[in-house]
Amino acid sequence: MGRSRRTIPEELLLLALDPTTGTTAQPQSLDLGLAGAQLVELALAGRIAPDGDRIAVVLPRPTGDPTLDSALELLRRRGSPVRAVHWIGGPRLGLRQTYLTHLERCGMVHAVAGQMCGVLPTTRYQATDTAISREIKARLDSAIRTGVPPDPRTAALAALAHAVGLGKHLYPGNEGRSSRSRLRDLIRHDPMGGLVAHAVMDVQNGVAAQPRRAPAAGPGRPPGTRAAAEPAAGVPAQPSRRGSMARVGAR
Repeated sequence: MGRSRRTIPEELLLLALDPTTGTTAQPQSLDLGLAGAQLVELALAGRIAPDGDRIAVVLPRPTGDPTLDSALELLRRRGSPVRAVHWIGGPRLGLRQTYLTHLERCGMVHAVAGQMCGVLPTTRYQATDTAISREIKARLDSAIRTGVPPDPRTAALAALAHAVGLGKHLYPGNEGRSSRSRLRDLIRHDPMGGLVAHAVMDVQNGVAAQPRRAPAAGPGRPPGTRAAAEPAAGVPAQPSRRGSMARVGAR
């Protein structure tokens, strides 16, 4: 994968970055969205594909992007398709900081050191070229305004932006209500983006930690038969994310 095109995780983070304060909107859910964005980018690169509500590796060859390749290798090591909701709900702490550092290396943001309450060190990030963020948002605006089905990358970005709660950041107030609604509707234009976005929302709603019950015995299903959609054995449940997110550098 060449570097001529920004990845969906990069674009999602740039959308979330407030150009005035240097902080990220929706920090509690952004790590989840970035993990989901990695899946969409890997799918667009032909490395993974949806298998029902699971993700399967179809081509383990590296993409050339170290952060994406790390995710691809972890998926490959699973050995069998993993539910998207369990992958996204896994230990992804620090992913936001990883991408902020990556954007800094690429020259798209620069770090600004500061202090909270005059004591605690903080780091905020300012975009070096706000035209990039404006161009990304303009693609969403165009899809919302025209109603024309967007390309898969823009559709997936819109789905993830909605899933992590960026709607009110991008289209605030009562005047932005219709735009937020149309942003949500764009989720249907990309199957992979939709799958991942729903998984992100399920994790936030605690669905990932709830085991699915086997359906009652009925015609054609012997008693005690397990549903095909039950979590795969060995896949960890969603860990608690409270508190630990506060340690990430950009707030």
